Amino acid sequence: MHIPDGFISPQTYVPAYAAAAAAWAYGARRLRRGLREETIPLVAVMTALAFVLSMIAVPLPGGTSVHATLVGLLAVLFGVWASFLAVSLVLLLQALLFGMGGITSLPVNALAMGLVGSCAARLFLALLRRWSMKAALFAAGWAAVVFPAAALALVLGAQPHLAHRADGTPLFFPFGFGITLPAVILPHLLAGAGEGVLTVLVFQFVSKLRRTKP
Repeated sequence: MHIPDGFISPQTYVPAYAAAAAAWAYGARRLRRGLREETIPLVAVMTALAFVLSMIAVPLPGGTSVHATLVGLLAVLFGVWASFLAVSLVLLLQALLFGMGGITSLPVNALAMGLVGSCAARLFLALLRRWSMKAALFAAGWAAVVFPAAALALVLGAQPHLAHRADGTPLFFPFGFGITLPAVILPHLLAGAGEGVLTVLVFQFVSKLRRTKP
């Protein structure tokens, strides 16, 4: 689901950095106030697992890649802001160490995957948990993949309109919404189903560990 460097224009990533910086600062304050000390090891383990799983990426023609993220699970277990910061850290490390994503695209990837994905997951969890916790977890995992994919598809599709030469030739990503929306969203509808199943299974495993912890 990463957008690589060179695909988005300064008109996009400069304001995205400003928005992401504000969100990172706010999230850090919320995390300091709300994260319990006994929860920190679990946050670290889940973040590391998200890092490993999101390294297994399949490139898509729309300029992104499809892979597991655990964003929905992180949001369900720890809340929006802890999830957002954890995902942002994963994206930063991947960009610096392995060239996945990129530095210019970092704020867009972080806002889409970390913030939009976490908010979508918590929304679906809240809507469905009274009906069925398993369905709510599945929907949270699904939404945490599909909604960020849609956001990234919109960002990519906007690039020809935001940065182009006088004759209309795009300077960065050349394809508009007609290409990016189906190319990115459709594969992620299926990937979201897999993420939903993974979210249910890992949540149940973590819940069992918490119950059996001495």
